[in-house]
Amino acid sequence: MTGTKPYRVVIVGGGTAGWLLACVLAAKCPQLSITLVEAPEIPTIGVGEGTWPTMRATLASIGIAETEFMLACDAAFKQGSRFDGWVTGAADDHYLHPFTLPPAVGTASLLGAWAASAPEAAFAEVMTAQAIACASNLAPRQRGMPDYAGALNYAYHFDAGKFAALLARHACTRLGVVHVAGEVVGTTAAENGDVAAVALRDGRSLAAEIFVDCTGQAGLLIAGHCKSAWIDRSDVSFNDRALAVQVPVLPGSPVASQTIGTAHRAGWLWDIALPTRRGIGCVYSSRFLNDDEADAILRQHVAANVPGADVAALSPRRLSFATGHREHFWSGNVVAVGLSAGFIEPLEASAIVLIELSARALAEALPASAETMAIHADRFNAQFRYRWDRIVEFLKLHYVLSRRTEPYWQAQRDPATIPLRLADNLRLWQERPPSATDLPQQDELFPAASQHYILYGMGFPLPSRCQADAAALAALADLRTRARRLAAGLPDNRSYLAALAAQAA
Repeated sequence: MTGTKPYRVVIVGGGTAGWLLACVLAAKCPQLSITLVEAPEIPTIGVGEGTWPTMRATLASIGIAETEFMLACDAAFKQGSRFDGWVTGAADDHYLHPFTLPPAVGTASLLGAWAASAPEAAFAEVMTAQAIACASNLAPRQRGMPDYAGALNYAYHFDAGKFAALLARHACTRLGVVHVAGEVVGTTAAENGDVAAVALRDGRSLAAEIFVDCTGQAGLLIAGHCKSAWIDRSDVSFNDRALAVQVPVLPGSPVASQTIGTAHRAGWLWDIALPTRRGIGCVYSSRFLNDDEADAILRQHVAANVPGADVAALSPRRLSFATGHREHFWSGNVVAVGLSAGFIEPLEASAIVLIELSARALAEALPASAETMAIHADRFNAQFRYRWDRIVEFLKLHYVLSRRTEPYWQAQRDPATIPLRLADNLRLWQERPPSATDLPQQDELFPAASQHYILYGMGFPLPSRCQADAAALAALADLRTRARRLAAGLPDNRSYLAALAAQAA
């Protein structure tokens, strides 16, 4: 791995995981020789249509302009997630997890100020101006702002297939990634047990120093060659099925600013708005709901929420998935990224951000010699096991605070299904709000502010020691003023996207 010999990376599998990883590695490490091999006849499984605000920095770092990305991928803005029906199932049961943080004032005093000044208002409505932007379908930025800058923090919704195609073009034409069309059917082992090369069905082989497994649930390298065990998390996260469909929308119809997650009796539905369609899916547990019942729930949601939809013409795609992750994400000289590393229900759009984080971590930890490979692998594995544990806990939080009475929701609250660390935190948070003490890592996926939005959005009791002070009251008053200004100054999503398309025409 040293000297004049090229440092070779072979990525097995395309899709969002493979091509995003290729772009990040090529942009950050131009000295690498990067080859991506994928079988054109094997379809990829999209990992979702929603991202986190991290995607803005990722796209900028690999050299894709925001306008190019949005037009190529039929993208729209995402400013958070709204959860309908998760607490009681009543018509007025909804709360928001936005991307913009509450004011930088002590949380206990902010909670006290909320209770003192606007106890009838929802937590997110009081703590961030983003709530009014989401409620009014507003864009987070003006057209004249520089790429990836906004008045509010934001991410994107997009067409996952078109996103992978854009990344592939960018990687091959601008970043020097070599694309090989071929099916990997086996591996050649090195003396130490690592992968020396992958064998293609047509007789070719590809050698490298590092191999990245982006083969999805098959895990051809990480499971097939490395035998990395699967850690089942279905004891905590019950959902194992989904039905997904794309529904055209009427011209000029509003474009929502957030993913909408609507609870049903045995799971939930996602609803993602793009300029020309809505991506809608029904997530459920096969222990509590059969496929036909899930199909009926999906069609009822479309009929009630998408004007003009031809419900009878829908042909939902059925997906089955195992919930869990690898015991080792990096084994020998193989790194698993995307679905080959693990999967959990797409409740908070964690799939693509894990790809981003994996790509960044790998770019920063490429071993300079075989002797340090195991050290890098151990640290990578510890980091991503920590992240998976925090994701599992955070998603479970959405369920354990529910008061719904259906058997599925009662089972979700069974103490035997709640991770010990989450159970301990819930006891602590009755005394004080979540803080950085509970979530100490620099790059926490769900920091204390995210816990606040879920806890207090779902009606978790305020700690007794929450007292308003002048600074907190002033901060909330300033937010109300800022919210009014943003509501008056930001365009709605449909107008913004129409102007963007007209400019490119």
